[in-house]
Amino acid sequence: MTTDRLLDAGAVRDLDHVKRLWAAAGIVSFLGLAVTAVLAFTDPADVNWVMWLRGIAVTVACFAFILVTAAVRRGSRRAYTRMRLVATIAPIGVALLIVAPDSGYPGWMKVEQAVLAIPVIVIAVLLWRRRMRQALRPAR
Repeated sequence: MTTDRLLDAGAVRDLDHVKRLWAAAGIVSFLGLAVTAVLAFTDPADVNWVMWLRGIAVTVACFAFILVTAAVRRGSRRAYTRMRLVATIAPIGVALLIVAPDSGYPGWMKVEQAVLAIPVIVIAVLLWRRRMRQALRPAR
């Protein structure tokens, strides 16, 4: 349930940054997906289903979180909590993907995922800020 809350200017500014960071992460993911598509034509043996699945899922998720950010800006604590959880856990998944020896991801995609994790980590930091937590604290 979304309740219209009046967010302070600092929280609104942070959410504007979050929106841009999700877009940046989505663009990085889309570019990785484009590389996968090119490789599928030029060197099909180097492309597997895991690369397609992750590329599509992460690209869609990043752009979907732009919409979630809009819900947070309207005061949705539920959207805020979910986005904060994803932004906190996703970089851990990326780190595991990078260190896993038999993950199915080539080196270039591990680098792409590490680059993609940077804006997500910044998003997590912004969402965990005190002013954001206070602006979206549970109603009493």
